[in-house]
Amino acid sequence: MRILISGVCGFVGSTLARAFAEAGAALELVGFDNFIRPGSETNRDALRQLGVKLFHGDLRAASDLEALPAVDWVIDAAANPSVLAGTDGRSSSRQLVEHNLGGTINLLEYAKRHRAGFILLSTSRVYSIPALTGLPLRTEAGAFHLDIASPTRMPAGVSAAGLDETFSTQAPVSLYGATKLASEALALEYGETFGLPVFVNRCGVLAGAGQFGRPDQGIFAYWINAWLRRRPLKYIGFDGTGHQVRDCLHPRDLLPVLHQQFQAPRVNTEARVANFSGGIGSATSLRQLSDWCAEHLGSHQVTADPAPRQFDIPWLVLDSSRAGRLWNWRPITPPAALLDEIAAHARAHPEWLELSAPL
Repeated sequence: MRILISGVCGFVGSTLARAFAEAGAALELVGFDNFIRPGSETNRDALRQLGVKLFHGDLRAASDLEALPAVDWVIDAAANPSVLAGTDGRSSSRQLVEHNLGGTINLLEYAKRHRAGFILLSTSRVYSIPALTGLPLRTEAGAFHLDIASPTRMPAGVSAAGLDETFSTQAPVSLYGATKLASEALALEYGETFGLPVFVNRCGVLAGAGQFGRPDQGIFAYWINAWLRRRPLKYIGFDGTGHQVRDCLHPRDLLPVLHQQFQAPRVNTEARVANFSGGIGSATSLRQLSDWCAEHLGSHQVTADPAPRQFDIPWLVLDSSRAGRLWNWRPITPPAALLDEIAAHARAHPEWLELSAPL
């Protein structure tokens, strides 16, 4: 079986490619990347040594895909993953749409041409910002928690386990979230229209060693690297408390379900979209992450900036019960092991922030 991974030299794509290769799976891996993300070049040689066949091209240019060989499955791991993309001066809104939505369309056309299955790695940021900011929360142990006992009526799709797939995706979800939600819809439509097996895997915050962290994405990797190098850090918004919470998941924990999806091309509609995350057991606030860093990396001061930032939300944890029910899936890497892995990489690569998140 031949698999194409888009964005193969990014953090998620390269992690999956390594995991497939190191697991000894009977797969031929083909990778595609435009190498515009700082740090992505560092993965090229290692992937080649593992037998990954690499192609250099831009997903925004349909003609760049013409040189790619036919494959059995496409894993779309290429995206501008920042919720501030298109608004922060680093990229334009048009570039964001061209990368995240236009690139997916080009890949879907490629999959249609070769009758390939398609797996879209999507995001928790497709869920509605107003619905999320309206959730009742309480503060405990330096973190926001969903207040199940609150008299405020809970919206559909949320429980003590987190958000399930029925939670609102009503706009606004950010420009980034909108490109991913639109990509989901198009992928499912291509699957139905052209008879292609399609799966949408909505992932929580993906994290691990070698991630290209920045303050607006890859926050676990960025925070640990910046703490170790004593770079300035700040709690932004929410009164500058650092109580905002996210879950975390190592990308290699997706391998078991990807293998199952390769072998299950005809499934019911429910199985085509599912959340995958570390869930409530991995939910961590910035304040708690700082406590971990202080214990393992020494003391460092974090300043407060209470001013709110566009698209920020206080609490976002995914419920992966559907994935567990349909695929017998669960996260494998414990949160403590994930943080240890990031810290070990940070110690071994003192230049990592300069390389992947230049000031």
